[in-house]
Amino acid sequence: MTAGLGVDASAEEGAAGETGAAPLAVPVKVHDRPAFIRANSVLTAPSHVPELVLHLADEALPLWHKTEEELGEAGLPPPFWAFAWAGGQALARHVFDNPDLVAGKRVLDVGAGGGIAGIAAAMCGAAHVRANEIDAFALAAIALNAEANGVAVEVIGGDRLGGPAEADVVLAGDIFYERPLAERALAFLQRAKADGALVLIGDPKRTYLPTDVLEIAATYEVPVPRTLEDSDVKKTRVWRLV
Repeated sequence: MTAGLGVDASAEEGAAGETGAAPLAVPVKVHDRPAFIRANSVLTAPSHVPELVLHLADEALPLWHKTEEELGEAGLPPPFWAFAWAGGQALARHVFDNPDLVAGKRVLDVGAGGGIAGIAAAMCGAAHVRANEIDAFALAAIALNAEANGVAVEVIGGDRLGGPAEADVVLAGDIFYERPLAERALAFLQRAKADGALVLIGDPKRTYLPTDVLEIAATYEVPVPRTLEDSDVKKTRVWRLV
């Protein structure tokens, strides 16, 4: 699940003055996001994908507050990167169960969250994996998670929904939870399919999932934290865009 794909967020913060400009009165703090993630998460295997490990948090709200305190900013997106959501787990499970889908292919994990689907693809022999997020903490988490699993994943930030996928396989987990995002994501995924990509979506039927243009590829019963979902187990499907 992504923190939302409509607003760009850089991987690091900083400032550079123009030539001849006076120095800043107050130095700009560069936040050590990898250190923050390590300090507020546990490296553990997701419930439905024991083949890999991720930096995961126990609860969303305390971590959300800590993130806002660290940056001195309110209204930040929730820390979606810190949890193995049902859709991402289903996608990763499907990739491990069917490695031929990604082996030797260029893979894009869009709205990657902590990067679970892209990391699974890399572990299953994908030729090149890119994971896209707009949240700076998510970008750092993906890099840490890829390193923890001994795979190479290219981490790319910014809103990429307006451009081409440039991939043989596009993986999208839990991105159909808001109408504006869902509409843009679907248009992006349809363009990717028109360009020849296999498009796989992991989703437990979120509100704006466009089931009329999808077919079911697999169904999983994914254990999830009750603090995140409305049940302890979510029936989650991997859908293929048709």
